[in-house]
Amino acid sequence: MLNLSTLFLILIFILGYIGKNQSIMIAVYILLGIQLLNLNDKVFPFLQQKGMTIGITVITVSVLIPIATGDIGFKELIDSVKGYYGWIALGSGMFVAIVARGGLDLLTNDPHLTTALVMGTIIAVVFLQGVAVGPLIGAGIAYMIMRIVDFFIAN
Repeated sequence: MLNLSTLFLILIFILGYIGKNQSIMIAVYILLGIQLLNLNDKVFPFLQQKGMTIGITVITVSVLIPIATGDIGFKELIDSVKGYYGWIALGSGMFVAIVARGGLDLLTNDPHLTTALVMGTIIAVVFLQGVAVGPLIGAGIAYMIMRIVDFFIAN
């Protein structure tokens, strides 16, 4: 059980503890538990393949709850775009979704970059009080910046 990946997870747990980040600590608990129960050969491939989709779905459900409870309806939607803050929020949501699409392409075509993205996310979560939604949007931002750099280097 005690191999380099386990030691790496323990280090990440310690960083999560130091940074008081419960999400990182719970994630490491889950991964270590899967390893301890020797389920990693079955569970890890599933989580690696479907985990992002499951996570995005859970976040989306959470965001849509006010609509499901009736706290937000068409009136609130119309009211929200009457001011420029609403239009900024609408545009930001669209921008992030488009950028994240590039992130999926990057993670699919260059999976080795996932390590740097994950480490960047962990550093931001632990030391900068960030939120661990970073790998997909981080990949999207990286993809966008890479395309911009490629554009200027090629010309």
